[in-house]
Amino acid sequence: MDTYRAFLAILISFLILIGYQYFFVGFQTEQPVAEGEQAQQPGQSSQQATQQPSTTQLPQTVPMQPSVTGAPPAMNQEQASRITVDTDLFTAVISEAGGAIKSFVLKNHTETSAEDSPGKQLVENAPQLGYPMKFSWGSVVPADIYYKLENGNVTFVDGRGELRMSAVAPSGLKVEKTYVFSKDNYLMDLAVRVSNPTSQSLQGNPQLTQVNVPFQESSAFNRFLFSGPAAYINNQLKEYETKEFEDGPKTVQGIFDWVAYEGTYFMCAIIPQEKSQATFTMQGSEDYAYTQYAGTLDTLSPGEAKVYNYRVFYGPKKLSLLQEIGFNLDKSIDFGWFDFIAKPTLWLLNYFHSYVKNYGIAIILVTIIFKALFWPITQKGLKSMKNMQKLQPKMLKLKEKYKNDPQAMNREVMNLYKTYKVNPLGGCLPMLLQIPVFFALYKVLLLCIELRHAPFMLWINDLSAPDRLWIGFEIPWLGGLPVLTLLMGASMFLQQKMTPTTADPTQAKIMMMLPVFFTFMFVNFASGLVLYWFTNNLLSILQQQLINRSAAKTA
Repeated sequence: MDTYRAFLAILISFLILIGYQYFFVGFQTEQPVAEGEQAQQPGQSSQQATQQPSTTQLPQTVPMQPSVTGAPPAMNQEQASRITVDTDLFTAVISEAGGAIKSFVLKNHTETSAEDSPGKQLVENAPQLGYPMKFSWGSVVPADIYYKLENGNVTFVDGRGELRMSAVAPSGLKVEKTYVFSKDNYLMDLAVRVSNPTSQSLQGNPQLTQVNVPFQESSAFNRFLFSGPAAYINNQLKEYETKEFEDGPKTVQGIFDWVAYEGTYFMCAIIPQEKSQATFTMQGSEDYAYTQYAGTLDTLSPGEAKVYNYRVFYGPKKLSLLQEIGFNLDKSIDFGWFDFIAKPTLWLLNYFHSYVKNYGIAIILVTIIFKALFWPITQKGLKSMKNMQKLQPKMLKLKEKYKNDPQAMNREVMNLYKTYKVNPLGGCLPMLLQIPVFFALYKVLLLCIELRHAPFMLWINDLSAPDRLWIGFEIPWLGGLPVLTLLMGASMFLQQKMTPTTADPTQAKIMMMLPVFFTFMFVNFASGLVLYWFTNNLLSILQQQLINRSAAKTA
């Protein structure tokens, strides 16, 4: 068996897996439709469906909220009173207009890597879109009603502070919203009490609506990664691409742990406290998304009241933080097939960072650990390739001798392997075994928020973004000079020159083109991933040099 062909087949497969995802598709696969999903919300007519906002124009009001006869006109968002809630982790602004969240700025995460960058804003909505956390109760309590603030500011006692507001709907129902904030936690409590002081029974179902636009990220990969509505439904993570609802509402039904709008590094999630059958409806475009979590139908008799409890998480998708909070929020971070490798890798990365305080150095240390684990296997593979190289003249003679008898040639080649105790697959197996590790680390470096705006040294000030060195003028397409990527390509070229091969001269020249291809492909990869690959190349060069010296001594 030709070792080169087997090795090349594995390598090309590897390139296709990476290159196809990079150039043609996103890194998240389309989720299958859950049982009970449907394209249109129950009870919605086809006429209503066609009246939904187009994907190119912003709607003026929440389209999923039915109008109420005699209801006041849509309120002016800018004229409504607002109250600011300041905690150790975020600053939130709550508006009387629908009791919605008008602004939510994280203090420990910034918009850009610049020193003077403001905190990360999770609610970047234009006023005509509206704002998240509006509550409605069927058609008898519209989302766009004015709430009166019952306390002028939020005072924290024992680390917790309350914000209370109330409103009276056109139907006569009274709605009271209570937010409870923690000084040192992203998790908020939201209780909505609906009471019926009228003389007639009224029916409705609780509906909590979010309005989100994509989070602005500096990563070159942001356009390839998933951003949009997601839910943990029936013990499964579901992420919904824009194409699933841009032509009309999409509705899913089931038991939800949470529903959210998420990006690569942040999420805005609603966590219902009552685990019962519910509905999650989505609509919008690539520029915005309306999502609504709706419970089942309730009836309020005269004098009766009902309280709906939710928890709300607006914050970073940091695995350790989400695991600590619970509610299966950590399932929003999906490392794919090699999750069982990725999570320990992330733990190891954070472990080293706790000592060295630099994620670039932590990546180098993790790479060394992985290289050490695979060192014995790689050593055997490289020695096997070296031995195969020595047998190349004999194999060429056999091919020439039996060129008209392929079966005899294969038989003699196998006998040659047995005689010299050479494994033709010995050089391929190390590569095959390391591919899952590469993919796991690849996903970790791509998705973990720890690397966002994390500096390494010199010009590399964001390990989640491509490395660019400003040289005084802008390079077309690139901007700055990708120094680390070029060093990675050069190290790969050197490694290729040092690695023994059984290929003929023409094939060898083709193989030498791989460093060029990899350099081109890696030019927009996160600098953290390029750093890993560069370090791994340097260690491979060191290992090959040691083998070459050992072979020279025994020759």
